[in-house]
Amino acid sequence: MRTGWGFDAHRYTDRGRVLLAGVEVATDRGVAATSDGDVVAHAVADALLGAAVLGDLGELFPSSDGRWHGADSMVLLAEVVDRVGAAGLAVASVDVTVIAESIRVIPHRDAIRASLAAVLRAPPAAVSCKATTTDGMGFIGRDEGIAAVAVVLLK
Repeated sequence: MRTGWGFDAHRYTDRGRVLLAGVEVATDRGVAATSDGDVVAHAVADALLGAAVLGDLGELFPSSDGRWHGADSMVLLAEVVDRVGAAGLAVASVDVTVIAESIRVIPHRDAIRASLAAVLRAPPAAVSCKATTTDGMGFIGRDEGIAAVAVVLLK
C-alpha cells in the first residue's frame, strides 16, 4: 500500500466557471489557471503521482506548454490514472477536502464522487468528498480563491 497527498489552489476570476472533479459548481466566476483550474482533479492527480513516485503535475503538464492551456483537468487526471496503472498500482481509496468560503459542495457531492470514481476506476464507496471554510481568514476566507487537498491510498 502507498499513500499520497496532493494540494491545489487557484484564485477566482470574474469570468468562466468553477469545476470540481469536472462538475460545474459555479458559473458566476471562474478560476485563473493554465487548464480549466479544477482544484479537485489537480489535488487528486498530484496525490496519485506522489503515491506512485511518478513526479508531479507541473512536470507532466507544464504551464509553459501551450497544449495544456484550457485543458480538461479530468482528462489529465485520467492520464495520471493510466500512468499509475502502468506502474502496477490501483486506487484503493481517495479522500478530498474542498476549501472554499462561498462555493457550496454538499449539493454537488454525489456528482463529484461519481465523476471521480469513474475516472479513478474505483467504486464510489472508495471516494470521499467533503468541504470546509477558513472562517474568513486568508485569500480563501476573503473569497478570492478556492483550494483542495487530497489523500489517496494505492494498492
